[in-house]
Amino acid sequence: MSRAAKVGPSLPRQSTTVPLLDLQRQYTSIRHEVLAAIERVCSSQQFVLGAEVEQFEREVADFIGVPGAVGCASGTDALWLALAAAGAQPGDGVITSAFSFFASASSIARAGARPVFVDIDPRTFNLDPEKVKARLQSGGSYKIRALLPVHLYGQCADIDALQQLAQEFKLVMIEDAAQAIGAKWRGRNAGSLGIAAAFSFYPTKNLSAFGDAGLVTTTNPDLAEHMRHLRNHGSSQRYLHEELGWNCRMDAIQAAVLRVKLKHLEKWNEQRRERAKIYDRLFAQAGLCGTGGSLVTLPKTTENAYHVFHQYVIRAHRRDELRRFLGERQIATEIYYPTPLHLQPSLAYLGYQEGDLPEAERAAREVLALPMFPELTESEQGCVVEAIAEFYC
Repeated sequence: MSRAAKVGPSLPRQSTTVPLLDLQRQYTSIRHEVLAAIERVCSSQQFVLGAEVEQFEREVADFIGVPGAVGCASGTDALWLALAAAGAQPGDGVITSAFSFFASASSIARAGARPVFVDIDPRTFNLDPEKVKARLQSGGSYKIRALLPVHLYGQCADIDALQQLAQEFKLVMIEDAAQAIGAKWRGRNAGSLGIAAAFSFYPTKNLSAFGDAGLVTTTNPDLAEHMRHLRNHGSSQRYLHEELGWNCRMDAIQAAVLRVKLKHLEKWNEQRRERAKIYDRLFAQAGLCGTGGSLVTLPKTTENAYHVFHQYVIRAHRRDELRRFLGERQIATEIYYPTPLHLQPSLAYLGYQEGDLPEAERAAREVLALPMFPELTESEQGCVVEAIAEFYC
């Protein structure tokens, strides 16, 4: 039966606009703290790096539980800094997920290495350790030097299995934790599980700046010092450049804003987890999810993971039609990500073809991110699920 036949003729209806993200609600709650922090920077007239950035680095290092943190200009720069400081170079292969934001791959290429894509676990959207093991055992033209698991949507990858593989095959493990600040694996924070980890503070993230910003955490103090040189044109002393680095320093105003927000992060992350539970309940009550052949598949949280729900992402039958239907009802959604990395035009030189990584390709056809932020109301969530139920009725 067609959708039109299911829902009947178009009738006048009351509609509630439900945004994917509403940063204004968060800003209203911390406005005075943020303005005071920005005024502090303006009064100091120290706008790049400096005391504000150093203090933020210390606070994040304490929060994550690592000895070193290095602020930088973006999450993409954070990935590059971690890879470059860890020694990635031409001729090296770096295994990562084919289902992630483009920076997971472009940072590897920017470091001079070669992205090596492995398929995902369809339940979590994260790297499948069994497929990683098979790729490592298969050999190949490029020596695999590093493993870059992505903690997608705010849930840690299977660190137990991946660490075991890193040890067995003598790989450096660097976490792409861009979406996962505050997430945990067996009680340990994302950002403390490998030799280094990259975080993004893009305005949509759980911990968000007022522009671009990023940070690398590391368990190795020497690596932290190396990254501080790399982010400042490879220089430890003004106008003396010991190596080729890059200009990817953090702005002090971003650090000041992030210091304010860091104090609230654990509360906001817990609110996201509560909203995820509400979605789970509402979908169950609507009879939309279940086992085998369900119209909607809900996100899976693994036993050892503390998921912080940067996104609440479902798999949906007839995803694109559903998205148009929700848009007509002023309910915002997004697709993260519509094209897997191994099929990106700019990475065609790697030689991958459609069909090579079927789970990543299937996820790209089915995933749909629903509205998710700490201030989202249960009423708004009810509107989302009610509209999805109407589509499938």
